[in-house]
Amino acid sequence: MPEEDLIEVKFRLYDGSEIGPFWYPPSSTVGYLKEKIIADWPKDTKVNPKAVNDVKIISGGKILENSKTVGQCQMPFHELQKAAITMHVVVQPTVAKTKAEKKIDEAERKNICSCSIL
Repeated sequence: MPEEDLIEVKFRLYDGSEIGPFWYPPSSTVGYLKEKIIADWPKDTKVNPKAVNDVKIISGGKILENSKTVGQCQMPFHELQKAAITMHVVVQPTVAKTKAEKKIDEAERKNICSCSIL
């Protein structure tokens, strides 16, 4: 594939550091980008994503869906600038509650006192 068809993308992390720039074909999915971000994530940071769903990529003020391609995420003015697209990366770890924690939460909700004024 000619280099002209590739799109240059760099990722800005929550602490201001960057990953990239890298060149991707327009057909690469956002899910693939997230996998690359996790693989290239700096090891010395406090927050480390463990799964693709822990990573949110923001471009043009929108959170990108995993099924979208880089070509679909490209802003129209990128054609004029011929510069790298900067995408912001946010880590939002998924919190899975255990069954015991869910039961405790439900029990707390059931023990709520309510008053009625007649």
